[in-house]
Amino acid sequence: MNGEDALFDLEPTDLGEAGFAGLPDRPLEELMAPDWADALRPVEGQLRSALAFVAGQAKSGAHVLPAANNLLRAFQQPLADVKVLILGQDPYPTPGHAVGLSFAVSRQTRPIPRSLANIYRELHDDLGLPPRVHGDLSAWTDQGVLLLNRVLSVKAGDAGSHRGKGWEAITTAAVTAVVNRTDGAGHRSPLVAILWGKDAEGVVPLLEGAPSIVSAHPSPLSASRGFFGSKPFSRSNELLLEQGAHPVNWELPVL
Repeated sequence: MNGEDALFDLEPTDLGEAGFAGLPDRPLEELMAPDWADALRPVEGQLRSALAFVAGQAKSGAHVLPAANNLLRAFQQPLADVKVLILGQDPYPTPGHAVGLSFAVSRQTRPIPRSLANIYRELHDDLGLPPRVHGDLSAWTDQGVLLLNRVLSVKAGDAGSHRGKGWEAITTAAVTAVVNRTDGAGHRSPLVAILWGKDAEGVVPLLEGAPSIVSAHPSPLSASRGFFGSKPFSRSNELLLEQGAHPVNWELPVL
């Protein structure tokens, strides 16, 4: 799966205002992987309210990001496959940047956002892996890395504009679902949470003791206050191995 693909693509016409307008009434199974639909069923009402809010914003003329077909993209990866949760704040507010996966952009986006450039710098310092000129992180999602934002939409040019509009209840339920997965013997499934920034750190009580790596956000405004040097990639692999899970190959393919 590349940076422009998804497991459950919406129709190509589902873009812009028309696309957002159709989301609140679509069955959950058409919007996300089946096990995510089951996990989020208890908050379906809140999810539909959040989708209705976004649809209303788009109808009023606001430029909502990401596009309708990427709004719930984080949930298109099966819940059962998740072993690393990387939690961010809200989507990039720059038009053309947000693709529905936290910190990722499309392969064509140039230059890559500064937060992602800082992630690549830390990846190099931690594991010696070379930075990439593209921002496609789907090679991580293919290995069970859930790239989730705390808030799933934003008004273009207005960072944080959709906080407090209902998304937090959905992502709280999502984090809880990831934490509570068990295998056939009732043992908790392997999981490491990588929490960047205060918004992400707020979910620590939901983790119920699951291993977490908490640091400052990779934004240029905060990266020097604890993100650089935090070694989240090597540390998460060590924690996965301790739980009997395969480590993540954090190297991204060259275009």
